[in-house]
Order: sequence, then structure tokens, then C-alpha cells
Amino acid sequence: MIKNWLGTVLMSSGLLAVGFGNQALAAQAFPGAGTAPLAIERMYASPALAGTSPRGLSLSPDGKRVTYLAGRADNQHFYDLWQMDVASGKVSLLLDADKLAAGELSDEEKARRERKRIYGQGIMEYFWADDSQALLIPAAGKLYYFTPANGEVRLLATGEGFATDAKLSPKGHYVSFVSEQNLFVFDLLQNKLLQLTRDGGGAIKNAMAEFVAQEEMDRMTGYWWAPDESAIAFTRIDESGVELVTRNEIYADGIKLTEQRYPYAGKANVEIALGVVALASGNISWVALGQDKDIYLPRVDWLPDSKQLSFQWQSRNQQRLELRKVAINQPDSSTLLLAETSKAWVNLNNDLHFLKQSSDFLWASERDGFKHLYLFDEHGKLKSQLTQGNWAVDEVEFVDEQAGMVYFSGRMDKVTEKHHYRIGLKGGTPERLSQEAGMHDPVFADDKAVYLDYFNSLSQPPQISLHDGNGKRLAWVEENAVKAGHPLYPFAGLWQLPEFGTIKADDGQALHYRLFKPVDFDASKRYPVLVRVYGGPHAQMVVNSWNEQDYFTQYLLQQGYLVFQLDNRGSAHRGTRFEQVIYRNMGDAEVRDQVAGVDYLRTLPFVAGDRIGIFGHSYGGYMALMSLFKAPEHFKAAISGAPVTDWRLYDSHYTERYMGTPQDNEAGYDAASVLPHVAGYQGGLLMYHGMADDNVLFENSTRVFKELQDQGKLFQLMTYPGSKHSMRGDKVRAHLYLTLADFLDRELKH
Repeated sequence: MIKNWLGTVLMSSGLLAVGFGNQALAAQAFPGAGTAPLAIERMYASPALAGTSPRGLSLSPDGKRVTYLAGRADNQHFYDLWQMDVASGKVSLLLDADKLAAGELSDEEKARRERKRIYGQGIMEYFWADDSQALLIPAAGKLYYFTPANGEVRLLATGEGFATDAKLSPKGHYVSFVSEQNLFVFDLLQNKLLQLTRDGGGAIKNAMAEFVAQEEMDRMTGYWWAPDESAIAFTRIDESGVELVTRNEIYADGIKLTEQRYPYAGKANVEIALGVVALASGNISWVALGQDKDIYLPRVDWLPDSKQLSFQWQSRNQQRLELRKVAINQPDSSTLLLAETSKAWVNLNNDLHFLKQSSDFLWASERDGFKHLYLFDEHGKLKSQLTQGNWAVDEVEFVDEQAGMVYFSGRMDKVTEKHHYRIGLKGGTPERLSQEAGMHDPVFADDKAVYLDYFNSLSQPPQISLHDGNGKRLAWVEENAVKAGHPLYPFAGLWQLPEFGTIKADDGQALHYRLFKPVDFDASKRYPVLVRVYGGPHAQMVVNSWNEQDYFTQYLLQQGYLVFQLDNRGSAHRGTRFEQVIYRNMGDAEVRDQVAGVDYLRTLPFVAGDRIGIFGHSYGGYMALMSLFKAPEHFKAAISGAPVTDWRLYDSHYTERYMGTPQDNEAGYDAASVLPHVAGYQGGLLMYHGMADDNVLFENSTRVFKELQDQGKLFQLMTYPGSKHSMRGDKVRAHLYLTLADFLDRELKH
């Protein structure tokens, strides 16, 4: 555990810093463990250093079983389905993935998994039936109905197409899925396949989430079951107006020409419609969304009575979000329940919850500057604000109407940690249920205040425990203690904990940082520093959390580096004033804050102030370029991975949220582009990019290559054939980090 240290206060150049003090030794996370050096080739090899780190956590609806997906010892990326009997605590293999068909994924499913950040083989998803007697398991485009009681695995007759986005209906009588851009339902009792839409194909996609919904809105589906199974709401998208991009995906053994409808900032989006199809008749009713067709539909939710449907309507500029509801027998007329507005943008969330025992609903809003929970009546009239203060709620986790309690996660105690709380529906003071310092992610049973706590911290790889509604731990599902026999144990004796502290931004707001000191730290020496950065919205790096990205940090600490991370303005969980500083001017305040971090580092006597580098991927890659080009006197070297380099090349929903459109903010787009700042580059740059990236297109990097070449400026480059944006694959990652380490040694060690 990280101790609560009494910080010392350092004043220099107007910067306030709170930390451990200059003479503090590097803090070890696992005293007494093995001290073998961590090799780059071992970081992502099997078995996983984090140990047994299950994913896909679930409680069966009856609360009798805990189920999860766990990788194999010889292949951490191949998942089987495991279970724990709650009564006995016995853990066993529930379903071996080898019993299911293996096969190539469709291009659509590959893209969907990339958006969901799901990687691996074997069983990747599963869904419990409402009666807890069966599970639906999609695998390689086929759907399997698994009955644990007798071990029967039933292959459903879903036709010739590739089945994706499969779901069990709320009462477990049907299985729904999308195939060849149409919506299908399989009747489990009659063993009958029903096709509910027929016009899908080409630019028309039924029941499918469009690119920006998946990538930017956290909406991975395009259809929703009514609670009573009488109907399904679905989106119909028309992509014909979206620019068709022909791009090369370069693989080691050839080039694949790929056509992609990519909605660039300021250009056409899909046209979206919302329909409701009745299962009994197959008739489709279309919900009136208004005259403005250039809008977003980020959320759709049924009300408990199955007679009313809610949807969230978002303006193209994302400064207005409306919650509307419509009676499905009167689809032409919707009622506005409430609206959120902002002069910058309105953030989306998943916290809408319609109560079953009353007509009230829960809603999350940042209207007072921080995300908090509110209770409204059925007409959208505010009844009460449940949480308040200068801290942010993460999300609603569960509502126990019987007990009158709302369970939620948030940052009430410390912004660098996420804890689990509950509060009464009638208000009161939030009660913290989680105990350990770190990050807590609860997963509740459908109808009971029983939950799994997925916990991790800098000194604890992910572990899972079962708790009752009062927070009492009932059992370990996976304690994952780092002791003899654990994959991390041979290396853990060299694992280092960081110092946490704050400095001030130029507007007076506090910027949180964490500083990792090298193994065998000696305050009389001067060390090179790598600044690891992301820096973009909706992300936070300075946390007490276990993260695989920190394996490379630990490697660098063993090679004699300091590693520094700072959450600049624009990053998450700090409220709208902190986040919205970047509006219409990305790449400005963020860079100034990282420069302020370097100014602070240079006040420390053990920092080699002339040997500071910066490294980031994606938005972090953008930040690395902007920092090196705009502040070359602060950064000797930079590593930029898969960067956005001109925001005109990125997608509409993300970019316009923060920048407006290129048409109404031309000067802002020019200033936020990397390209005009290349002239400030003095040397020490490594860029890398996956050559099949369909998120941050490879063109972002090639434009910088060309500009650097035209200006006669030397740089280094590494490209990865076939790699997508997330750079997956053990061999790819090993080579990547070997490349980065070699570059840093040459640039910063001398």
C-alpha cells in the first residue's frame, strides 16, 4: 500500500510542489520479493506478469455463481470461461473454449472489437439468461447456447452470415444479432430464425452503431430490447453522405486496399433514424427525431413499462443534449424531459436510470461544474441533487429501490483514486464502502445488492472479491497475491512506487503529478528523465492504479531513469473548469502544463535538466510532437506513437467537441496542427505508427515525415506492418519497446 506521506513544500519559479522531499529513497512495492531484472521481452510474454487477471466479470442473475474469462498459463490471450460457486467458494472451469469453433473474424467484427478494446482468442464475450440456467456465447461468427447443468453446447442455426453484437432477450426466450447489416432474432423455443429488417446493405446499416458511436460515444450497439420482449428499438444509418476513403493497409506479405466511410471533422456524418419493430407483427414504427438531420443519437433506453422509449438527442456542436421520451404507439410525438447545455461541450455518460417502483429517474449532470447525480420526476422536474461538492462521480453502479439506495463510484476522497459509495435515494451523506487505497470497479448482480469488486493499485495487480451490499467482503474470487509462485514475484523486489504531488498551472489550478525514482536511487546523482504523457480529454494518468503500460516504466527505472507523469488541464475527473480550458485551442494549455512540469523537475538537484525526453501514444503522440516542436529548450528528445498531427484528419464527434469545425475555427485548427510547428524542431525525434491503423490514419504521420524532409530535418522512424492503433501482439510490443529503449539510451544517457 502507498503510505500517506507528509509532503514537503518546494517553492521555485512560482511553482508549488508537494512531494516526498528530495532525499527520499525510491519506495519498493513488494519488499522481500525476487530482484531479477525485468527484460523487455518478458513484459508481455506468458504467463502475464499481473498474474491471474480475469476479465468479463459477471454474477449470474440468481447470485449463485461468479463467472469470468481467464487467459491460459501458456497463452494469456486465449480465454476460457471460469466460475466460482458463491456458497462453497469452489473455483472451476465452466467451459473450455476448445469446444467452440475457431475461425477468422469478419472485417466488421474485427473493427468492432478494436473499438471495444477487446483482444484475444477463445471466449471473448458471454451473456447470462435471466433464469441463470443458460448462457449465450458468440464465437467466430457463430452463436452457442450453453447449459451448465448438463454441459450441453448448442450451436444455433443463425444462417450463413457472420453473427455479431449478439444478445439474449430480457426474459431469455430469444437471441438477437446482426448479420449482413440486418437485424435477426432466433426463437429458442420454436428453433426458428426471424429476419426483422431487410434493406441493410451497402451504405445502409440496420441495428449497427456507426463509427463515431463506437469510437467516441461509448455506444457499441445499434439496438435495444423492450423489457417485456415485445419489441426492439434500433437505429438505421445511411452512410452514403460520408466521405469514402480508400486507404492502404500495409501488411508484411502485401497491401490491402480498404474502403472506409470516415467522417472527418467538419464533413458529413451518417444520417440516423430510430425505429421500433414489433416482434409479433414485424411492423416498424419510426420515431420523429426533428427537422435537423445533422445530429447524434448517443443513447437509447426503454422505460420499465415497455410502452415508452427514451433517447438522447445531441446537437452537432455537442453544446446541447436533450433527453426525450416517446410512446411507441405515438412515435411522431416525443416529450422533452430535460436539456443540458454548455458554451463548450456537454459530456455524455451512461448514468440514466428509470426507477421501477416510481416514475422518477436518475440523471448525471455537470451543471454545477462537477459530475453529480440528480433525481427527476417523470415530467423532468428536478426533485433533488443527490451528490454535490468539488469532486466527480464516475458512474452509477446499481440502484437498490427496495432499500432506497444508489451505489456509485467516484473521486470524493481523492482524485487519484476511485472508490465505491452509496447514498439514499432521498439524499444524505455518501457512505464509502471500499477500503483499500487504489481503484475499485464494482460489478453488481442484476437484482441484488451483491457485487464483485475489481480492485487494483500500484502495489496490487488486479484482484477480485465478492461483497454484500454493506461492502463486507464475503469471499475472494481471485486474491492474486504477489508471493512465491506468482509470475511477478521473481521481479517484484525491484518494483518501485512513485511520489505524488501537485504544481500550479498558470491559471492557478492544481496539476497532479507522479514521479518514479530509479532503483538504488542516489540523491547526489543527476538522472535523465522520461516524461510519459497522454494529455487528452477523458483520460487520467496520475492515479494509484495497476497498468500494463507501467511495465516499461519499471524497466526504465532499472536502467537509471526517472519517469514523470503529469495530468495537464483538459484531462478527466477534475470538473469542467479544468477540462474545458482546451476548448477551440488544443495543444496549447496542455503543452504549457507539461513545460511547467519540466520547470519543476529542473528545481530538483537529482534531475539532469538538459536530458529530459517525452513519450506518448495517440493523443500522447500528438503531445510529444507539440512539446518537442514548441518547447525544444525543455525537451531533448521525443517519442511519438500513432499521433494525430492535423485535427482536420480526425473524426467529427471527437474533434468538433473540443475544436468546433474547421469552417468556424480555421485559425484554431491551424494552431493546433503539428505541421506549422515543425520549424521549431531541433533534433531528437522517433516516430512510430501501425500501418493498418483505421483510427488515427497513417496519413497523420506521413504528413509530418514529408514536412520534416522538406525542411531538411533528420528524425527516426519505425513502422509496423499490419498493426492497428493499439499496437497489439507480444512480438510487436517487444520490438517496439526495444526500439524505444535503444533510442532513449542514445538520446538521454549522454
